[in-house]
Amino acid sequence: MKRLPPLNALRVFEVAARHLSFTKASEELNVTPGAISQQIKALEEFLGAPVFRRQKRALLLTDEAQASLPVLRDAFDKLSEASDILAQRADSGRLTVSVAPSFASKWLVPRLDRFHDLHPEIDVWVSADMDIVDFAADDVDMAIRYGAGDYPGLAVSHLLAETIVPVCSPRLLIGDNPLKSPKDLIHHTLLHDGSPDKDESCPTWPMWLKAAGLPELDGTRGPKFNQSSLVIEAAVAGKGVALAKSALALADLEAARLVIPFDVTTPTEFAYYIVNPPSKASSVAVRAFSAWLLAEAATAPDATNLGPAGIAA
Repeated sequence: MKRLPPLNALRVFEVAARHLSFTKASEELNVTPGAISQQIKALEEFLGAPVFRRQKRALLLTDEAQASLPVLRDAFDKLSEASDILAQRADSGRLTVSVAPSFASKWLVPRLDRFHDLHPEIDVWVSADMDIVDFAADDVDMAIRYGAGDYPGLAVSHLLAETIVPVCSPRLLIGDNPLKSPKDLIHHTLLHDGSPDKDESCPTWPMWLKAAGLPELDGTRGPKFNQSSLVIEAAVAGKGVALAKSALALADLEAARLVIPFDVTTPTEFAYYIVNPPSKASSVAVRAFSAWLLAEAATAPDATNLGPAGIAA
């Protein structure tokens, strides 16, 4: 095999080239600027050619060094991936799953006992966070994401489609102003889902009322929540009517804590996806959990077909 430059010198070169500064490179790598200079000198001596053009107040890359950077960075990514595979945890019975808090609390966690019954040797650690996990930096094996399904560089499996349905407590179907048709919403509080999904196909109350032929009703009134699960909990508590993600509302609909007052459903372009880096594809735990998730999704009832008592119509 062709003799390669020292790996540490290449790493120092990549950092210095990214910053175009030995000082900033030394700060990132926590070494002195002199150490950076020595590594660059060693690399240039090995190559027999300069990698930087030094000017009075600027540090510039040579044309050859500039052309090499994308290949070098890809090589470091591959090395990192190989390192992850080589360093697979000895405690392979632990699986860390990143998932949004609402999906974790409303869909995943209530089902986990069934996975543990099938695979008692695997301990699932649920990391519920609103932020998107960085597989390169975080100790996470796989994730469940709600989005358009475009996740470059990751293995992706479609888990669940999603629809939006109006939901409320059964108590709102009776009383002085019972909910019988969309026009009755004028007498009830509207609950708003402000979760940061960025799904333009997901209707807001103003959009929903306009589509229902009721643009005169004020669709902006009522409280807003930054997580879908909080909107659903507010509806369960009888605080108003929510436009809910049906997959998240399913358990409360089955238990008749919620009902769908009007037969109006809106499909969304976003869906739930299982994702993991290619380096985790060979993990027994990842494969087992993915297969279980897909089986659970395939057998889950359609929330939009549930009647007022949580029974399939």
